[in-house]
Amino acid sequence: MRGAVLYGPRDVRFEERDEPTIIEPTDAIIRLSATCVCGSDLWPYRGIDAPTQPTPMGHEYCGIVEEVGSAVPSIKPGQFVIGSFFASDNTCPNCRIGYQSGCQHRVFVGDAQAPMLRVPLADGTLVATPDVPPDDLIPSLLSVSDVLGTGWFAADAADVKPGMTVAVVGDGAVGLLGVLSAKQMGAARIISMSRHASRQKLAREFGATDIVTERGDEGVARIKDLTNGIGADAVLECVGTRESMMQAIRSTRKGGYVAYVGVPHGVDLDGQELFYAHVHLHGGPAPVRRFLPDLIDLVWNRKINPGKVFDLTLPLDQVAEGYRAMDERRAIKTLLRP
Repeated sequence: MRGAVLYGPRDVRFEERDEPTIIEPTDAIIRLSATCVCGSDLWPYRGIDAPTQPTPMGHEYCGIVEEVGSAVPSIKPGQFVIGSFFASDNTCPNCRIGYQSGCQHRVFVGDAQAPMLRVPLADGTLVATPDVPPDDLIPSLLSVSDVLGTGWFAADAADVKPGMTVAVVGDGAVGLLGVLSAKQMGAARIISMSRHASRQKLAREFGATDIVTERGDEGVARIKDLTNGIGADAVLECVGTRESMMQAIRSTRKGGYVAYVGVPHGVDLDGQELFYAHVHLHGGPAPVRRFLPDLIDLVWNRKINPGKVFDLTLPLDQVAEGYRAMDERRAIKTLLRP
């Protein structure tokens, strides 16, 4: 088969790769219905944490089960399934408290920009939909695999409750779905920090009540202005830079919550400032598996439409253009069809 391989900065190739096979009895093989490019893929694409050798790419996936190992009792060939970027057994102590991305036996699933995918620990990782979905639901179901699951975790980790004021730092796909998640959790006021008209429009569709275009200290001041000098009850940090993290902390009221789900690069926090900020901090790689059943249900019953974040759809063999479009901010998120 052919799939995406990253050779170095801005060098994605679509080339021959080995077709996956069952290696462990806990494996499943999926024929993908859709995959995509993640914002976090842009870090190595731009040369930050770049691979030292050709590396298969992709960690968001959904599709039809082709084959399962002998130790996979609940997942069956023919089912349409969705899984997370971390395979998990869903039985270890970390999994049982809802942190499957910290599973003691976790395996990163990082080669999904291809027609076929091997998923380890399939019984604990994959969740089947009620039936094979209609084609128009596939983008939203794909989003559950990571980008919606991560935005949802951001709102959950920030303890978003009905009536709250929530600010979202970052207008990429995760930030936009953080807006949607906060809306679903009952936030009364949602402030999206964005400088891009198309993303502002989608943020409002997802539930944003206010748009702040300023960044850094000016962005903090603007949020303080909007909240009578107090700050937001909860802030979702969905970028991963030091500037975005400090903007989030400084925009939060005393006793408020900051959730950080942007993969951090160059983030160091001043202990003295953090000490006096008086905020709760919680985040990390999203335990998507915890949320999969509920998010699939919301999508399946058409209560939410997170697939709107995919504003560019390409055949898989044009994956390099998908990366370029996101890198150049011509696309929010690229969906790839094998």
